[in-house]
Amino acid sequence: MPVKPNGNLCSIREQIVEDLASGLILQFECNNGKTRLVVAGKSLPFGNREILFDEEGREAAAGTLAGEFRRPSWLKSA
Repeated sequence: MPVKPNGNLCSIREQIVEDLASGLILQFECNNGKTRLVVAGKSLPFGNREILFDEEGREAAAGTLAGEFRRPSWLKSA
């Protein structure tokens, strides 16, 4: 995916965003300076997805999430 010309760096907190309208869950994680985005939900016909970003915020890898997405136990249902 192309990087926006003159794009700025932005900071994203680790969080889980549930979009009730689409049924998707977006989970942002950070590990050793690298960001990981998991997109999960029953509406994804080919399985859950994950996108990995490098230290510069550029896409480093993307693909089907290995294993099953597990809803964190501390996250309560709405």
